Amino acid sequence: MITELLAPLDLAFWHLESDAHPMHLGALAVFSPAPGVTPQDVLGLLGDRAAAVPRLRMRVRDVLLPVGGAAWFTDPGFDVHRHVRRVVVPGDDFMAEATRLAGELMERPLARGLPPWQMYLLDRPGPGPFAVLVKLHHALADGMRAVTIGAGIFDQIAAAGSTRAARRRPPAPPRSWLPGPYEAAGMALDRIGGVGRALGVGASVVRASRLDMRGSTALTASSSGTRRLATAELDAAGVQRVRRTEGGTANDVLLAVVAGALRRWMLERGGPLPAADPRALVPVSRRGPGGTATGNRLSGYLLGLPVGEPDARERLRLVRTAMDRNKAAGPLRGAGAVAVLADQLPALAHRFGAPLAGNAARMLFDVLVTSVPLPRSALSLGGCPLRAVYPMAPLARGQSLAVALSTYGGRVQAGLVADGKALPDLDRLAGALHDELRDLQPLAPPVPPVAVRP
Repeated sequence: MITELLAPLDLAFWHLESDAHPMHLGALAVFSPAPGVTPQDVLGLLGDRAAAVPRLRMRVRDVLLPVGGAAWFTDPGFDVHRHVRRVVVPGDDFMAEATRLAGELMERPLARGLPPWQMYLLDRPGPGPFAVLVKLHHALADGMRAVTIGAGIFDQIAAAGSTRAARRRPPAPPRSWLPGPYEAAGMALDRIGGVGRALGVGASVVRASRLDMRGSTALTASSSGTRRLATAELDAAGVQRVRRTEGGTANDVLLAVVAGALRRWMLERGGPLPAADPRALVPVSRRGPGGTATGNRLSGYLLGLPVGEPDARERLRLVRTAMDRNKAAGPLRGAGAVAVLADQLPALAHRFGAPLAGNAARMLFDVLVTSVPLPRSALSLGGCPLRAVYPMAPLARGQSLAVALSTYGGRVQAGLVADGKALPDLDRLAGALHDELRDLQPLAPPVPPVAVRP
């Protein structure tokens, strides 16, 4: 019996995938060791907690109605050991090797006949830190939903979840995939009303498209099917100091940092700067506070990253002005409206049109830059404190770079995912993020020293 139909955008992500373009997102979480906690303890804990998340026991199957649609079904043969595995990381530099290995593991598409997720425990033969790599198919979750699902492995959230589960009402029985007469009528009315919305959104997408993409070659390439991961950490307090001085939001500052880092990286490569500023797609969640929707709820804003501007202050002003303009226009304008448009299309259109839509991504944007919210409280796994979380976003077809940012423990952690052959120097770009924020610091007044009385 059906549990839940895939929402239109989820269906689009499911059909956008190919072997060379896996559509999963993820995170690399790094932990400090705790006395007496062994790798087998952590592996067992990961399996137990993942198996307790109902969403992670579900897989996708085609359905008869709607035509071309698919649905989530509870997998009767679910075995958590197919999804949670341990990999021993060789070498003396654990973080460097774990990051390299995580990039290789992110290359591999998830098995479509199983619940579409995996977790890997990455640890070393001796004592020291360890990491957990989480992979979730984009059809399963957007960034905010991924945090909710993935956070179930942590001690604090797992304990709270157990308390809520004890008070929860029994789940509703599975329902048939055949809609009743009133539901069918409602679906028909929604489809009629969606035609007008689709036309308006589609027109804005066409207006945002570019026929001339000569200015973005540094960030676009034919896919090699390989993945490389690089990480960076920024001082969250430094970001806030710049924000207080220059105005705007912390996200504006981070977008300006990305723009400046790209400029540094392009100049260090020895080539000319692009004739046109590269476009970033900045995803925007349409999930309201306390929203319970399980499907993807996304839109996005288009932003020209001002890599041609040499002055850091002016780059930040340009970013802030453009983002203010985007917010005033709303999420139904520009390339980000593609996600909204997906909600208005029938299932059959996603099944056959997804490959064409994937090929059109280069006409809309050059790089994805996304911020992923994390819990503010300190987290742990089996008593092992969480040190950092580096989020990872999927690459669009024909594009070489995606940048994801999250804040935890007073640090902004950046996960850069790239096509491994197109951007072999990804570590240099990650280092440029740190350099750019450092050079933005003079824009902010220094923190006054604390007076100490004799």
